[in-house]
Parts: sequence; C-alpha cells; structure tokens
Amino acid sequence: MSMKHAVLGLLDLSPLTGYDLKKAFDESVNHFWSGDQAQIYRTLTALVDTGLAEVEVVPQDGRPSRRVHRITAAGREELERWLRAEPDPAPARNDFLARVFFAPALDDDGVRELLGRRRAAVMGAWQTLTALEQAEGPGRSRAERLRLATLRNGLAHARAELDWLDELDREFA
Repeated sequence: MSMKHAVLGLLDLSPLTGYDLKKAFDESVNHFWSGDQAQIYRTLTALVDTGLAEVEVVPQDGRPSRRVHRITAAGREELERWLRAEPDPAPARNDFLARVFFAPALDDDGVRELLGRRRAAVMGAWQTLTALEQAEGPGRSRAERLRLATLRNGLAHARAELDWLDELDREFA
C-alpha cells in the first residue's frame, strides 16, 4: 500500500483538509497504516498535481483559508485499480523483531526489559483497538462491517503477539 492510496481512500470517504486527513489517519487506519503530517501534505500536493484530487480554498473570517481536498473521477479510478490489483506481498520489516534477533547482546535483565516494554505497547494498542471496536458497534452497513474487520484483524494480531510474549516470558524467566 502506498501513502497515495491511503489518502485517496480517505478522501473517497469525504473531502478533507490536510489537518483533518491527519486526524482521520490517527482515528481510523492507524492500526495498519500511519502517516506523519509532512508525508500527508506531500501526498496531497502530488495527488492534486496529477489530477487524482482537487483542492477548494474556503475563506474563513479572521483565520487562514481552509484547503479542502476532494478525490476526482481519475482518483476514484486509480483507487479502484489499486483495490482490484493483485496484493503485493509486503516485505516484513519489524523493528521489534530485529531487536529480539540482536538481543543476545543484552543481559537477561535487558531482554526482560525489552519484552516488558513491548508487552506494554501491545497492551496499549489492544486497549485502543478494543475501545474503537466498542465505539463502532456491530456495523450495520457493508462499509462499516469491512472497516470493523480491520479492527478485528488488529486485535487478532495483538492477541497473537501477547501469546508469543507469554511464551518468551516462560522461556526466558
């Protein structure tokens, strides 16, 4: 997945400013795709330059004008092309697994600390995803059910990682 497609997907849901787009990333897809403000604005500029999105400048009294971005017909075509394309197997890059791989350089206390910090992070993600799932409810529409499926996937991955961390704790206790 590219940032371009993530932005197009969010713009397909509703027109957004760059600020609102960052909030949408943080509140909806952050469990599987993230983007910082600079990446988002660069991507918006590129999408407008290539005709996949357009921008409307909305004047505001006493404040800077809002730049609201909308997906274009060409942007919807690109999004649909990407959705229908064969999924590329993403190269697995996981900073934490790299740390575990190289953890023999640490003493036992260092390994336990590494695992404990990861457990805390995964538990935080688990709690965030659980709260999002509960806030969303059962999902009545097809679109809601598909979006909830991504939350359930995130929860399944978090549960699997917590189980794996339990196994490591027993092995290296």
